[in-house]
Amino acid sequence: MAVSYSHEPFTNFKEEKQQTSFQKSLDDVNTQLGQHYPLVINGERVETDEKIVSINPANKEEVIGSVSMADKDLAEKAMQAALQAFETWKKQKPEHRANVLFKAAAIIRRRKHEFSSYLVKEAGKPWNEADADT
Repeated sequence: MAVSYSHEPFTNFKEEKQQTSFQKSLDDVNTQLGQHYPLVINGERVETDEKIVSINPANKEEVIGSVSMADKDLAEKAMQAALQAFETWKKQKPEHRANVLFKAAAIIRRRKHEFSSYLVKEAGKPWNEADADT
């Protein structure tokens, strides 16, 4: 299956349309900051008392979000669930596995500015670096 790209790999931020589009994504991401995310192990949401808090390195007052912290037992449980899932996944035809990856790539392409906006916030990256990473 051939992969085709309908756009340039990097955003031209000299274009006002691209600046406006990226700023809208940043504004959208700003509305989602501060949320808490549980661990997900074998499809089950797991909350723990200990949390990891992500702070914007460019603005130490801005909390990006928090996630429950896994201990050794939860990490082992997650590893065992992943190994078990792999037993099914490895039996899938290569074409099916490739299609899953192509679909994921298409989603990331459609939501490119959103993913890049999270990099701007969580890693303190400039727009062009976040765009290149995405």
